[in-house]
Parts: sequence; structure tokens; C-alpha cells
Amino acid sequence: MARPWALRVEHLDAPLGLTTPVPRFSWRLPPGCRDQHAYQLQVGEWDSGRVESDQSVLVTYRGRSLVSRERLDWRVRTWTDQGASEWSDHGWFEMGLLAPEDWSARWIGPVATNEDGSRGPGPAHGLQRAFTVPAYVARARIYATAHGVYELFLNDRRVGDMELTPGFTSYGSRLQVQTFDVTRLLEPGTNVLRAIVSDGWFRGQVGGCRMSRVYGDDVALLAQLEAQWVDGSSVCIGTDGTWTTTVSPIVAADLMQGTTVDLRLAARAGRAELRTPRSAPGVRRVAVHEYDLRRLCGSPAPPVRRVDELAPISVTRHENDQYVIDFGRNINGWINLRGAGDREAELTLTHGEALDQHGDVTLSNIAAEPTAPAYIPDSSKLTAEFQVDRVTVPAGAEALSFEPRHTVHGFRYVRLEGASYPVELEDVRAVVVHTDLRRTGWFACSDERLNRLHDAAVWSFRGNACDIPTDCPTRERQGWTGDWQIFAPTAAFLFDVAGFSAKWLHDLAAEQSADGLVFDCVPNTQPSELYEKLGIAHGSAGWGDAAVLVPWEIYRAYGDRDLLAEQWESMCAWVDHAARSAASRRHPARARQRPLPANHDRWILDTGFHYGEWLEPGEWDLRDIEDNMKALAAADHGELATAYLHRSSRLLAAIGRVLGHETAATRYERIADCTRRAWRYEFIRDDGLLESDSQAGYVRALAFGLSPAKHRQRHANRLVELIRAAGTHLQTGFLSTSHLLPVLARTGHIDVAYQLLLQDTEPSWLAMIDRGATTIWEAWDGIDEEGRPRLSLNHYSKGAVVSFLHQVTAGIQLLDEAPAYKYFRIAPMPGGGLSWVRAVHDSPYGLVEASWRLEEGRFHLEVVVPSGTTAEVRLPDGQRHQAGVGPNHYVCPAR
Repeated sequence: MARPWALRVEHLDAPLGLTTPVPRFSWRLPPGCRDQHAYQLQVGEWDSGRVESDQSVLVTYRGRSLVSRERLDWRVRTWTDQGASEWSDHGWFEMGLLAPEDWSARWIGPVATNEDGSRGPGPAHGLQRAFTVPAYVARARIYATAHGVYELFLNDRRVGDMELTPGFTSYGSRLQVQTFDVTRLLEPGTNVLRAIVSDGWFRGQVGGCRMSRVYGDDVALLAQLEAQWVDGSSVCIGTDGTWTTTVSPIVAADLMQGTTVDLRLAARAGRAELRTPRSAPGVRRVAVHEYDLRRLCGSPAPPVRRVDELAPISVTRHENDQYVIDFGRNINGWINLRGAGDREAELTLTHGEALDQHGDVTLSNIAAEPTAPAYIPDSSKLTAEFQVDRVTVPAGAEALSFEPRHTVHGFRYVRLEGASYPVELEDVRAVVVHTDLRRTGWFACSDERLNRLHDAAVWSFRGNACDIPTDCPTRERQGWTGDWQIFAPTAAFLFDVAGFSAKWLHDLAAEQSADGLVFDCVPNTQPSELYEKLGIAHGSAGWGDAAVLVPWEIYRAYGDRDLLAEQWESMCAWVDHAARSAASRRHPARARQRPLPANHDRWILDTGFHYGEWLEPGEWDLRDIEDNMKALAAADHGELATAYLHRSSRLLAAIGRVLGHETAATRYERIADCTRRAWRYEFIRDDGLLESDSQAGYVRALAFGLSPAKHRQRHANRLVELIRAAGTHLQTGFLSTSHLLPVLARTGHIDVAYQLLLQDTEPSWLAMIDRGATTIWEAWDGIDEEGRPRLSLNHYSKGAVVSFLHQVTAGIQLLDEAPAYKYFRIAPMPGGGLSWVRAVHDSPYGLVEASWRLEEGRFHLEVVVPSGTTAEVRLPDGQRHQAGVGPNHYVCPAR
């Protein structure tokens, strides 16, 4: 019989440097098996014995306590309907350093200078030490992290393939450590370990205001090399006061502003200089620091890597030896520039998402105006250069190879200035950089415009998955909570975002206020002075609710019950905060209208600052932020905020029951019931329609179960009336657009859903595509009819519409009661003139596939069900079937 396969530890394939003390194991059943009856795990010397269970996803280790540095092999066998399997191939994992006592290394950094952060980015610093190894080693590891962004080199060879390490976390609470296998890089004799450390997120510019030194004033490195020989002897080389610092060719580096590199200085960072005395020119002692080691941790997510390279589709020469390079799509990353010149040259590369009317790269849609608004705390950086790299090439250089790994840009186009040679297509590549997420979802259909829309949503997320889920890869790059709660379900179909989301949620909980308030961005880099000047506050409904909504969606997609347990206190704290706010305060307008509070008023959340629906078409002009924020602060958002309090408390009750917290679940169920009744009493008019009478209001009422059964169809019909009144256009904003088409489909208006999806005049998705979008835009008119760009051209939230293609068009539906696709539904709803559709999702149990075609008046559906799961199939004519493992074929009359 075949064997289990696709072995994983936590949400990773073979983790090196794991710091989860009790890991979990997953595998897929032997092909062709219907279900698992039992399993047997062997992890190191621990043997589970035969365990009667159908569980094959995130099975908890029950052996002895694991210790730092140990590497364990593991394997599994199963008993299924086909009998006992063979043992799987071996998987492995290796523990990292689990306790502060495991570190003998000290934090080091360059000696502090009077560098003024307001003057611009600081240089990247070289830190190094030479040491001797007597013979080839049997095993060698480096454990490293930094305040800043670092790279390591051992004997002039780069260590590992991770980028932008240690990543972006809430540094005061959590700082990630990377583990590198350097066994093959150590040589007998003299070895040199070198690091380059730049400002990164720790000291450099972050957020829309480009504030610097948010986490500290000094960059620093912590690194520990441990080597062992076959005889059991070992050596530990850690950062300490014996290290030196030297000049780096990276004379300025910032993730947002860009890098300046002087390749004439490159030799000074080379190995030869490291053998010079510590008193030689350019060689300085390091400073030794004391920083908290208790916050060190591994990452549950894959690292950021170079994941792709794109060749340009055109290189256009403009006057004054300027070249405009078009890579054909919007990405997150940097440039790899090659070539050769016969004289010294200073090259400048400017990265942008759009071209102006003269065909030149423009930053007008993403960079600040020359005069920054008065509410910006420090405008000097906001008006500084943005997404610009500079490199000085020495005379006589045989070949240029430039790749700025201490910055990252969002761009499609690059303007290259100063080249002393003709720039050709083969001289430049765009390097795609983001978290190395495993692709798990695909979609294709007979309408190429929808395929391009789906592709744009995929690339938009790829451009915003650089260690945290960002809103855009250009002007802000912040982990806005609202954006991720909207897109997380879509992302979980397209990519494996389990560890990626867990990492982000750990930061959300670490930063959460004692009273339960959730910050708007995670990690939080929003300056308090900005909020005070604008009169706004953290904790907006629909944003703070990410504390509940994201863990729930990750649980649904991956069955990660432990994540729910880890986030339980955070989730409860948020809902309790919102419920207290509802009970203790009332909006002034409501208090004037009803001076004596009604019984239901204590369940209406109408105070605090809320962003509201945000960016409803025609309602907002983000160029007037100050007035917009004042209007939002004064508005009564009770209808929206109470709806979200209801939704989060209802889900929290369900989560409580999953975790066995019955008393708490009952309490949150009561909050959900009370907020639903209060919402209906306060926001449904006597005629049954909503007080707001808006598309967004009806979508939210229907999606969140707030519409009473007797009014549900009327609310759906009124939603359609409002859509028709807008010329069959959506008028929903940021929070409700993702729910719009599914709500229409579920309430009998699938025809209207497809008409909105295929609408090609703005506001619409296909208007973006027809105007050349390769990623999803922040504004529906991101490129106007005259070709002028506006706002970010890479904001993924509106791309959540592709979930409609997965769940409704193809019909692959994840069910609350069966997380991780253990039991799922296939219920396609054809329309929109499509003649064929195919969608595939690589679930924790295996490939789920739904594909259909219309042929000679018949609807043909192919369904593939992975081992260990079952599916309900609902055909368009109303037939229902139970689908077993493997391929299944169904036919019914086409409607």
C-alpha cells in the first residue's frame, strides 16, 4: 500500500530554528484512501503507538520536552479503509534557541555618532570578526537577529537566501531570530564572519508619515555561530567586544526612501581588510549593548525571499540619456542591474507605478506634495526622495552587478539616469520580493477579462505580503487591520497564509491596550501626535474587529484550533472593550434626540472614532484628509459599529464553544443577541427599510444576519433597486464591497451579481482592468480617462471580489462546521455568459477541484475530492449529491 506524504511541522515543510515548544504534525493520506481510522507517529525516540483518530492535520506532539538545538526525524503511518500503510518517508525539524540562557553572544553595534535621523537615512554598517577553525566541521549553525535589517556573509559567501531579516514585528515584544545552516561554508583555517546592518523598520522610515527611529536610535546585531566536530568538541563564536566595524559601500539605506551605494568603497568591506589590525584606518571597535533577550522568537511564517525575476517588456530611451524601463506589471521588490561602462558613472533609479503624459515615471500618485500638510508631525522626511536608488560605479569596472537588498519598492516602471552605456533589455531585471508563501489556489474561465482580474488580485496580494500584510507597497506599507480582515479569506484560498497570519496576530495581541483596544495598524507605527492633530483614535469598527475575524478565518481554512486558543484573550478583550464602550457612552446626536436612554441603548456602539464604510464611490477625496477626518470623528457610526460588535460577539461565542469555554460562549452569545435586537430596533424603519437606505447598509445587514427573516427579501430587493438607480454600479465602500456579490447570489439575484462583476464603466473592477491594471487599485479611478494616476495602484482589499469566483462561480465553499475542508460544498452558480470555469484549491487534505462547462444545453461538472474528506454537491437544477474521494462527474440541464 502507498504511504502518507506531504509531511509538515506546524505550517512549514522542514523548519530550521523552531521555537514552538510543542510542535504539531500534518500529513496527507495515501492516494486513493477514503478516510483514516488511526495513525502512528514516531518523532525521535517518541512513539505514539496506534492512535484511533481521523486527524491528520496539526496533530500535537506528546513526547518529552524538546530542548534547544536538537534535530529530530519523524515519520507516520496510517490505517485507512485500505488497511495499514507503509511508513512515510522521514521528515525533520530542528529546534532553535529556546531560552535567553542559550545565548552567550552580546548585542553589538557601531559606536554611536551624532547622526541626526531627520537628515536622512543612515549608512549600512559592516560588522565582522575573523576566527580560526582547525578542521572541517560536522555541523554549524548561526543564530542571528538585529535591530535593523541585516545580511550575513561567511568567507565572502552570502549566508542563506532570506531577505530583509529579521522581518517586521512589534520589536518591543517580539524580535525574530533566524537560524542558518553554515556547515558547508566553514573552512579549515581562518574564517571571517561579516554582517551588514542597516536601519530597516527598526530605525528607518515607516508608515505613511515616514517617521524614523520609532523603535530605537541605534542599529545592532546579535549573532552566534556554533560549530561541532564528529568527536563531540565544539566552538561558539558570538558577537562581542572583539568584533570590529568598517565602512560599508551602502552609504545610505532606507526601506522607503531607497539606497545609495558607492561601489568604489566595496573593497573596504572585503575580506582582505578584515585581516588588518584593529587600529588600521577605517577599522573601529564596536559598542556592546544590553537588550532584552526574552523577546527573541522564531517565526511561524516562511521568510521573505527573492521569489521571481521579471524581464522588462520595453526599455525606452528619452533625452539626456534617461531610460524608462517597463516590467509589464506592478510588483514589490527591487532591481538587478547589469552592464559595463568605460568611465565612472553615477546611476539613479526612480521607481514608480505609473507614467505621466510624457511617458516618464511619475510618483505623483504615491509621493507627498512639495509642501507637507500641517498635521504631519515631521514633514522633512515626507517630502524627501522616495523610492530612489543611487549607485556610483568606479571607472574601469569590468561589469556592473547592482541589487539593493536593503530597501524595497512598489513599482512597474523604473527611470534610469546616468548610464555610460546603452541600456538593453538583458541588462536589467525586476526582482519580486515577498514572503515565500506556498501557492494554493487557482482560477480560470472562458472570459479573459476575469482571468486578468484574478491575476491582478493575486499579484496585488503578492505585492503586499512582505513579512506583514500591508495596505500598499509604496507610500504607507502598514499592516492596516481592516485591510487584512477583508482580504484574509481570499488570501487563504490563494496562498498558505496560516503561519503568516499567526505571526501578525501575535503582534496584534502583544500591542493591544490593557483595556482591549486594538491599534489600527499592526505593528503600530502611527504617531500619536498625528492622531491628536487630526482628532482621531484607534479602535475603529471593522478594523479592530480583525482581532476576532482573522483568527476565525484562519481556523476555518486550516483547522488551527491552537491559534484560537492563543488569541482567545485578545479576542475577548476587544469585544469586551467594544461592549463597554456601547454601554457607557452615547453619541451626542442620539442623546439629544432621546435624552432618557432606552433599554436597548446600552447595546448601540455609536461613540469612539470610526473610519466608517470608507471610500464609497464619489464620497471621499483623500487629498482633503483633515476635513475628512473631522467629519468622520463627528459622525454617528452606530449602524456600522453595532453591526460589527454583533458579528464579532457572535463569532466569539462560536469560538468559545470550539475551545470548550461554555460559560464565556453563553455570555458572548447574549451580547450577540442583544446587539442584534438593538440594531433592528434602532436602524430599521417602520416600513421595514433601513435608516441609512444605502447599498453598504443592506449588504452588511444581509451578510451579518441582521435582517429579520420577514424583511430579508425586501432588503435584498431594495439593494438591487439602489444598484439599478446607480446605473448598475456598486456604491459600496471599503468594508462591504467584498460581501456585495455573495449577498446578491444568496438572495436570488445572481444575475445582478454577474452584471456588477462584468460592469466595465467606473466604478467597477473591469474598468481597472481595461485601463491596464495589473494589480488592484485603491481608488476605482486609479487611472482616469486621461491616463493620470491617482492614489495607490496596489491596494488589494477590492480584490477580495475574486472570492466570488472561487465560492460562487466555481462553487468551492468552506463550511464553518468542518474547518480545513474536512467536509465542504461544491455549489456552482453559472452566469455572466461564461461557458467554462475551473478552480483548484490545495487544501490541508489535498487538492479540491471544481470545473464545469456548458455543452449542448447541458451543464457538466467535474469535482475532485481529496483523501480523508467528503463533499456535498449542489447542481444548478437543485439536485444534491454526496461526493466521495477522487473524481466525480455530474450532468444536469443548463439553466
